[in-house]
Amino acid sequence: MVNLLTGPKGSGKTQQMIDLANQQAKACNGNVVFIKNSHRDTSSVTFDIRVVCMDDYEAITNIDEYIGFLYGMYSANHDVECIFIDGILKRDHIKADDMPKFVERLKGISSQCGIDFYVSISADKNELSEVDLTDCKVLN
Repeated sequence: MVNLLTGPKGSGKTQQMIDLANQQAKACNGNVVFIKNSHRDTSSVTFDIRVVCMDDYEAITNIDEYIGFLYGMYSANHDVECIFIDGILKRDHIKADDMPKFVERLKGISSQCGIDFYVSISADKNELSEVDLTDCKVLN
């Protein structure tokens, strides 16, 4: 399942993502990964969640490479059950126009690998009208 959390910048999406990740870490049997963009403080993420900072992976410069990164994460650890992607549009190379393709690819990975994705997007739901929300859940 792909879960989307949308809203304008500064509307509290990151804290909601952290809260959801902490809940999933308690509830699921597998591993939880929290992908963020910078080394800014996320100390409220529980210790058993794997935190990945995309600033450490500057070579990832487009959607296809990002998807490959997610597949690599799963191939290294088949126990990954939930992946939280915070602020996907904060990446310089990823734009709102990329979201339809990105969400479709996430749905494919979710179906193929049994991973639940939670993605925060700094955009209004109306700005994402091109995204096919079939098999997605909008959390707000």
